Formats: sequence, structure tokens, C-alpha cells
Amino acid sequence: MFSGILIEKGDAGQTVAVTEIDEAQLPDADVSIDVEYSTLNYKDGLAITGKSPVVRKFPMVPGIDLAGVVTESSHADWSKGDRVVLNGWGVGETHWGGLAQRARLNGDWLIALPSAFTARQAMAIGTAGYTASLCVDALLAHGVSPDQGEVLVTGATGGVGTVAIALLTAAGFTVAAATGKSSEEQFLKQLGAETVLDRAELSEAGKPLQKERWAGVVDTVGSHTLANACAQTKYGGAVAACGLAGGMDFPATVAPFILRGVSLLGIDSVMAPKALRTVAWERLARDLSADALESIAQDIGLGEAIASAGELMDGKVRGRFVVDVNR
Repeated sequence: MFSGILIEKGDAGQTVAVTEIDEAQLPDADVSIDVEYSTLNYKDGLAITGKSPVVRKFPMVPGIDLAGVVTESSHADWSKGDRVVLNGWGVGETHWGGLAQRARLNGDWLIALPSAFTARQAMAIGTAGYTASLCVDALLAHGVSPDQGEVLVTGATGGVGTVAIALLTAAGFTVAAATGKSSEEQFLKQLGAETVLDRAELSEAGKPLQKERWAGVVDTVGSHTLANACAQTKYGGAVAACGLAGGMDFPATVAPFILRGVSLLGIDSVMAPKALRTVAWERLARDLSADALESIAQDIGLGEAIASAGELMDGKVRGRFVVDVNR
């Protein structure tokens, strides 16, 4: 038996609780793991609160991330004692996830825990930080460079936003951070942001083409914010879109794309191939300072995760929740 969060759904709706789970209930897969740490991402908040139908099978252990130690493996790449990280692959949605003390997973989904990080630090990064790294990699691969001007990060106090600011600063960019939390201006500047904007400047309907401001953008919000970011991107610039905190809609026109050559880069972290994941984690290991990581991490126990998911969805959180599943 082990402890975990279990989401169940019946005629009366969804229930969520920390409970004891029989190991025999774990889904079939070729690698068994003792989980040390997990984390709470936006998708985990949706799953636990039931605010969006991201869970596709019930019962479900949520948690799209985990870091832990292999206890048993029939997969060629992994042996007992290996330290591993899992991000995405539908875990916590269609396959039991990381908010529990044990997991059984497909070995193809795993990467080795980078030697630069402890399991706790890897989960302070989690899918949010790994997604931020994918965004930075995409902008650089497109040719966006620091000499071209400022880069905008929206949803700046969230998990993706905070890590994106730190990584972009390390890469030499001047960063502008958009947030609805004016009280966090000092925190964002400590991460590396040069300027802090009120998100209201971007969250309402705007003109199809606006003053050129950004060489590149990391957008976690979607909706009008993404449309305005595209409309303000400089000629030949790029926007990396990775989130929908403000909505799944995209009320834009083709004007930025056909008149300014702006590129919209879609960033998927869930099914990204191992090669992209490896490069993203290499950037995190190289460029994300321990001080920056510590400043965005909040430690909670498994029993606190359900309430903390509600705080996350209410926009009351900055940075990242790190979940000690054994506490």
C-alpha cells in the first residue's frame, strides 16, 4: 500500500482525496518508480479542481510530473536504482501520475535526472520550467537574438513565466514581464526582467497591427493577450505560444503574419520527442541558477496539494509548488 491523491467520478460528480492505494492497482507498464517529488502545474490544477475535463479515465492519480528512483524495470534503458524524471505523455490524464508515492510508467517516457539537479530541484522546474526552456529554444532556433530588441513574457509570475524570464536573461535578452500582480514587480526584476507591464495592456481587444515592440514573445495566456502580442511583434519576429490561462480562443487577424512576417511557434510539452526534451533540460541545467530556482519554489506535502491546486487556479500563486509525496 502507498499514499496518493485519487480522483474518482460517480453519479454525484468528481471526488478527490489523499488515500491509501494498493500497488496491485497501478497500471501496466515496464518501469516501477518510488516517487520522491512531484509538482503542481496548471493542468494538475484543472484536474484536481475539475474545472476542465483533462482527466480522461477514472479513477486517476493526477500529477503530470515526477522525479524518483527506479525500483523495477524490464525496459532496456533503465535499471534498478536509476534516478529519472517524467514530464507529460498523458500521465495524470490517461495514465496514473506523480502525485503518489509510487508509479508504474512506460520507460520510453522517462529521461535521466540531470546531474545538476536534485529530485526536488527537478520538480521545482517541472513541466512548467521545461516548457519555458522549449520556448526559449524555439525562439533561438527561429533566429531571435538579443540585439534585435526586447522579448515579452506574459503570465510572468506563473511557473512558465518565471523560468522563462530567468532563461531569457541568461541568454542575454532584455525581458519585459506582463503580470496582473503589481506587488510582484521586485520579484520579477530579481529574476531578470528589465520592465514590468500591467497585463491589462494586453488583455483587451486591440488593433490588428500595433506599434512594433517585441523581437520575440513567450506567451502563456492565449486569447486577446496572444493576439496583441502578435500584433506588437517586430518584423520577422516570433511568438512562442504554450498556454491558455486566459482562454483557448485566438481573436486575431493574419495581418502580423503576412505584413510583418511574424511567426507563431506552437510549443507542445506533452508529446515532445526525447531529443527536444534533452536539449531543453540541458539548457535548464546550464542556465537556471540555484538562486533563481529557489526563489520560485514553494514546498508542500501531499496532503496540502489538493487545497494548493485551488489556490493555483484562483491565481494566488507565484512560481512553483514542489510536492514532497512522502510528507
